[in-house]
Amino acid sequence: MSIEIIHPEGWKPARGYANGVAASGRTLYVGGQIGWNADQVFETHDFIGQMEQTLRNVLEIVEAGGGRAEHIVRLVWYVVDKAEYKAKQREVGEVYRKVMGKHFPAMAMVQVAALMEDDALIEIEATAVVPA
Repeated sequence: MSIEIIHPEGWKPARGYANGVAASGRTLYVGGQIGWNADQVFETHDFIGQMEQTLRNVLEIVEAGGGRAEHIVRLVWYVVDKAEYKAKQREVGEVYRKVMGKHFPAMAMVQVAALMEDDALIEIEATAVVPA
């Protein structure tokens, strides 16, 4: 299993994400996770708390598939309020590093009108490439 961060020559450094990731190994696709616990109960109704739980859910699935945080090659974030996300950048960074460490895969973020679960503020799907 190998992972290589791709960064075009002359581009400004990516901050908090990678522009591209090349990987070989067994591909694991993680369906959209939200900020509830294993019993499908929201323990918090604030963005940062749900973000942390969502990342922990993603990581738990990756670990169940034989991987670790550094095997995640792509994250797609869906948020219902981009202004809240942007206003809490410091906390977002702190919580991200607390759960995922200093591993920054390719990422995209999309603001959506709503998520399937009414209380959900964020949903994240992931792709990981884990050792065969």
